[in-house]
Amino acid sequence: MRRGEIWWASLAAPRGSEPGYRRPVVVVQSDAFNSSQIQTVVVAVISSNMRLAGAPGNITLEPRQSGLPKESALNVSQIITLDKRYLTERIGRLPSKQLSDLDEGLRLVLSL
Repeated sequence: MRRGEIWWASLAAPRGSEPGYRRPVVVVQSDAFNSSQIQTVVVAVISSNMRLAGAPGNITLEPRQSGLPKESALNVSQIITLDKRYLTERIGRLPSKQLSDLDEGLRLVLSL
Protein backbone atom coordinates (compact mmCIF):
# COMPACT_ATOMS: atom_id res chain seq x y z
CA MET A 1 0.00 0.00 0.00
CA ARG A 2 1.40 3.36 -1.04
CA ARG A 3 0.47 7.02 -0.71
CA GLY A 4 -1.84 8.11 -3.53
CA GLU A 5 -3.30 4.66 -4.14
CA ILE A 6 -7.07 4.29 -4.39
CA TRP A 7 -8.60 1.33 -2.51
CA TRP A 8 -12.03 -0.08 -1.77
CA ALA A 9 -12.66 0.19 1.98
CA SER A 10 -15.27 -1.69 4.00
CA LEU A 11 -16.59 0.78 6.56
CA ALA A 12 -19.24 0.41 9.23
CA ALA A 13 -22.73 1.84 8.79
CA PRO A 14 -22.50 5.64 8.85
CA ARG A 15 -23.51 7.76 11.82
CA GLY A 16 -24.45 11.35 11.15
CA SER A 17 -22.19 12.76 8.42
CA GLU A 18 -19.57 10.00 8.71
CA PRO A 19 -18.74 7.99 5.60
CA GLY A 20 -19.88 4.39 5.63
CA TYR A 21 -20.36 1.10 3.81
CA ARG A 22 -18.12 -0.03 0.95
CA ARG A 23 -16.53 2.99 -0.69
CA PRO A 24 -13.32 4.11 -2.35
CA VAL A 25 -10.65 5.93 -0.39
CA VAL A 26 -7.22 7.32 -1.24
CA VAL A 27 -4.20 6.67 1.00
CA VAL A 28 -2.83 10.00 2.31
CA GLN A 29 -0.47 8.57 4.93
CA SER A 30 3.28 8.66 4.17
CA ASP A 31 4.94 5.58 2.70
CA ALA A 32 7.27 5.40 5.72
CA PHE A 33 4.23 4.73 7.92
CA ASN A 34 2.55 2.55 5.28
CA SER A 35 5.51 0.17 5.25
CA SER A 36 5.95 0.17 9.04
CA GLN A 37 4.42 -2.22 11.55
CA ILE A 38 1.65 0.26 12.30
CA GLN A 39 -1.63 -1.48 11.45
CA THR A 40 -3.60 1.67 10.65
CA VAL A 41 -3.70 3.91 7.60
CA VAL A 42 -4.88 7.49 7.11
CA VAL A 43 -7.16 7.92 4.08
CA ALA A 44 -9.39 10.53 2.44
CA VAL A 45 -12.88 9.46 1.42
CA ILE A 46 -14.07 9.42 -2.20
CA SER A 47 -17.75 9.88 -3.10
CA SER A 48 -19.77 9.64 -6.30
CA ASN A 49 -21.80 12.60 -4.98
CA MET A 50 -20.48 15.25 -7.35
CA ARG A 51 -22.02 18.10 -5.32
CA LEU A 52 -18.91 17.69 -3.16
CA ALA A 53 -16.54 18.33 -6.08
CA GLY A 54 -16.92 22.10 -5.86
CA ALA A 55 -15.99 22.36 -2.18
CA PRO A 56 -12.62 24.03 -1.48
CA GLY A 57 -9.74 21.57 -1.78
CA ASN A 58 -11.82 18.71 -3.19
CA ILE A 59 -10.73 17.01 -6.42
CA THR A 60 -12.77 15.58 -9.31
CA LEU A 61 -11.62 12.08 -10.30
CA GLU A 62 -12.37 10.83 -13.81
CA PRO A 63 -12.95 7.07 -14.27
CA ARG A 64 -10.22 6.59 -16.87
CA GLN A 65 -7.59 8.16 -14.59
CA SER A 66 -8.70 6.70 -11.27
CA GLY A 67 -10.00 3.23 -12.11
CA LEU A 68 -13.31 4.10 -10.44
CA PRO A 69 -16.58 3.09 -12.13
CA LYS A 70 -17.80 6.70 -12.48
CA GLU A 71 -16.82 10.32 -11.97
CA SER A 72 -16.20 10.90 -8.27
CA ALA A 73 -15.10 13.56 -5.78
CA LEU A 74 -12.13 13.14 -3.46
CA ASN A 75 -13.31 14.81 -0.24
CA VAL A 76 -10.27 16.22 1.58
CA SER A 77 -12.37 17.26 4.58
CA GLN A 78 -13.21 13.62 5.35
CA ILE A 79 -9.88 12.23 6.51
CA ILE A 80 -10.17 9.05 8.57
CA THR A 81 -7.88 6.47 10.16
CA LEU A 82 -8.67 2.84 9.42
CA ASP A 83 -7.25 -0.53 10.32
CA LYS A 84 -5.41 -1.70 7.19
CA ARG A 85 -7.53 -4.84 7.05
CA TYR A 86 -10.52 -2.69 6.00
CA LEU A 87 -8.80 -1.86 2.70
CA THR A 88 -9.94 -4.76 0.57
CA GLU A 89 -8.93 -4.13 -3.05
CA ARG A 90 -6.57 -1.73 -4.82
CA ILE A 91 -8.41 0.19 -7.55
CA GLY A 92 -5.76 2.50 -8.97
CA ARG A 93 -3.49 5.42 -8.22
CA LEU A 94 -3.82 9.19 -8.42
CA PRO A 95 -1.83 10.81 -11.24
CA SER A 96 1.01 13.02 -9.95
CA LYS A 97 -0.93 16.26 -10.67
CA GLN A 98 -3.88 15.08 -8.59
CA LEU A 99 -1.57 13.92 -5.81
CA SER A 100 -0.16 17.45 -5.76
CA ASP A 101 -3.72 18.85 -5.69
CA LEU A 102 -4.48 16.49 -2.79
CA ASP A 103 -1.51 17.90 -0.86
CA GLU A 104 -2.81 21.43 -1.44
CA GLY A 105 -6.29 20.42 -0.29
CA LEU A 106 -4.93 18.79 2.87
CA ARG A 107 -2.90 21.91 3.66
CA LEU A 108 -6.08 23.97 3.27
CA VAL A 109 -8.23 21.73 5.48
CA LEU A 110 -5.55 21.23 8.16
CA SER A 111 -4.14 24.80 8.06
CA LEU A 112 -0.61 23.51 7.39
